Amino acid sequence: MRLLTKSTLALLGLLTIVSLSGMGAESAPETSSITAADLRRDVFQLASDEMGGRLVGTDGNRLAAEFIADRFATLGLTPVDREANYRHTFELIVPRLGTNNHLNLTVGNEPFSSRLGSDFFPERFSGTGTAGGTLVFAGYGISAPELGHDDYGDADVTNQVVLVFDHEPGEADPNSAFDGTMLSEYSRSVRKALEAQQRGAVAIVIIADTHNHAMGRSFSQRMSTTWPRDQRRVPRYQLGSWVNELRIPAVRISVEHAERLLMSSQNDPLSSLAQLAETSGGATLIKRPDIRLDITTTVYRERIPEHNVVGLIEGTDPVLRNEWIILCAHYDHEGTTSNGIFRGADDDASGVAGLLEIAEAYALAAKNGQRPKRSILLAAWNAEERGLLGAWAYVEEPLIPLADTVAVLNMDMIGRNEEVPENGGRRFYGLEPQTAESNENAVNLLGYSFSNDLRLTADAANAQIGLQLRFRYDDSPSNLLRRSDHWPFLTQGVPALFVHTGLHPDYHTLDDQPEALNYEKMSQVVRLVHEMSWSLAQSDQRPTSTK
Repeated sequence: MRLLTKSTLALLGLLTIVSLSGMGAESAPETSSITAADLRRDVFQLASDEMGGRLVGTDGNRLAAEFIADRFATLGLTPVDREANYRHTFELIVPRLGTNNHLNLTVGNEPFSSRLGSDFFPERFSGTGTAGGTLVFAGYGISAPELGHDDYGDADVTNQVVLVFDHEPGEADPNSAFDGTMLSEYSRSVRKALEAQQRGAVAIVIIADTHNHAMGRSFSQRMSTTWPRDQRRVPRYQLGSWVNELRIPAVRISVEHAERLLMSSQNDPLSSLAQLAETSGGATLIKRPDIRLDITTTVYRERIPEHNVVGLIEGTDPVLRNEWIILCAHYDHEGTTSNGIFRGADDDASGVAGLLEIAEAYALAAKNGQRPKRSILLAAWNAEERGLLGAWAYVEEPLIPLADTVAVLNMDMIGRNEEVPENGGRRFYGLEPQTAESNENAVNLLGYSFSNDLRLTADAANAQIGLQLRFRYDDSPSNLLRRSDHWPFLTQGVPALFVHTGLHPDYHTLDDQPEALNYEKMSQVVRLVHEMSWSLAQSDQRPTSTK
């Protein structure tokens, strides 16, 4: 295999940009306005006592949103909502378990009692209601014909109760059609419930795939985790755009209860069903008219409006201006406890500060008559720490169709050198031990395996920056690829890169302080993103997605 040097890769990248744009590797205007001093100022503001750690649902989080929106307004960015306030509104749900929850099973003419917490419990995303029907087993409950897998096929499950396994087939297979050994979005339980509802099922029942995973916690412990008796400091949110669509009851039953049910029927023991579920291409549905389930669930939904902060630099090309490049970072963090403020200077005040500096560069260029051909959406996502919920909310209800989103460049933790200690614990799982000194001039780019065009764009932009670009974590057991706001876009086929200088021992601790950031290096990383965005905005062609 031929070894390509860094200079060769940079040259290839430049040639690719020339080919795509017909304009050459034109430098982004006003990139010199991106300075270490400005970045430091904004990080210190976002990580201040006043903003209190920016936890979703707190005054500090709202103050951070106002700070970003005010800056967008000062710079003259175009609002993209009807109220002209730079907000993309979405809804978070805090579920509360009611008292009326029952599961009654009948096999033949024999009733089985079920105890809440020991045998079953409603899922947090469950609808509220009463439903009954005969049982049908549907493997993992996944319909992904684009991957050659469909557990339903043409079968009719109308007015029936669907039983499915947790997770997805082929979890231990690196060549799995889903995502290798990483769980894909198809494994998300709420998606399985929505699929069952769409197919006419009146309820869904989920059981653990113990053939892939050890039992671990007892079922009663899992109930306590799912529905804790004491209110947590940080609620476990559900995304409104997902759960608001779901009306049918969704319950989880214990493996022991499932085995009692299936063994009593003297057919289809759980081990046989597990083997069937792993069938390549999807399971063959098994209908059990002799087994009836009657389910009542009561899950109250507290609805909380939240906001992403978004502003637009409008493009000039009559056609390309209707396509957008999204530049983004997340402004929420972990808030305040009795021990102190989780300031989140690197995570992700650094990315938001970079976003504001790029916004300023585009605004200054626009004043001088230099606007990009494509439009640039600058987005500060909320609720990233709660499961990328702000970005997921945008993907579910985008401001323009995702088909018109050309690329996403996400900045999350761009202010430090990656440092992975020996025996660093679960936060660093899957990462090789390394010193901060070894990463002094390095930045990680993730998402490269989804678009070679974006990788070459990064190499070309870096030719005038001089950072050490590292493409190494797309398939890492650390799962870093799925841990920030670019991921929802990648799942929808939008080319995206995650720009990330790496984890370090202060990650998600009280020690993530603004004094610890390397603002000179950070200014170079932000300039890299600025250059990439300008190249993508000026090119007559779009980067392609390879996955």
